[in-house]
Amino acid sequence: MKNIVFITGNNGKFKEAGQLLEGLQRADIDLPEEQSLDPMLVIEKKVDAAKSSIEGPFIVEDTSLYLDGLNGFPGPLIKWMLQAVGTQGIYSLCNKLQSYGAIAKTVVGYYDPSEDTIQFFEGEIDGTIVRPSGNEGFGWDDIFKPNGIDETFAAMGDDFKPEFSMRTRAFEKLNQYLQDKE
Repeated sequence: MKNIVFITGNNGKFKEAGQLLEGLQRADIDLPEEQSLDPMLVIEKKVDAAKSSIEGPFIVEDTSLYLDGLNGFPGPLIKWMLQAVGTQGIYSLCNKLQSYGAIAKTVVGYYDPSEDTIQFFEGEIDGTIVRPSGNEGFGWDDIFKPNGIDETFAAMGDDFKPEFSMRTRAFEKLNQYLQDKE
């Protein structure tokens, strides 16, 4: 497998991806984030911004949270919703709406300059928004409970979470793509 760089400032995301992609390297580059409800456009803009910084193949990703009670909002804008109201605020909103269903989705964009195309890989998991619980993880891990599991991502911890993670599902698809290319 070629040396691939994962552009992320998030240790947890890198650790999860590194368990699936042997020899994965990391670059902590602060890429601008497109304000869009279309995760593919968000990935495309990240790739365009990263092309001038990375010479070989690289990966960018974006993780979204789609709330049933808000017709899928905030989706890729979850980062800003978290900054504005936090996980307790998101839970409170779902509680007021009496709608707790959610979909967590990760889109990974793989860019190889020799091919000059972006390959997209998606992973998603259905779940429920619950009262904040757990101390591990990041982002909204403390309010997202995957369907069929009795605890949130944050309560599972980093060793158990990848078994149910939307990010793992997306990176498994990327890994299969890379193996098929060899």
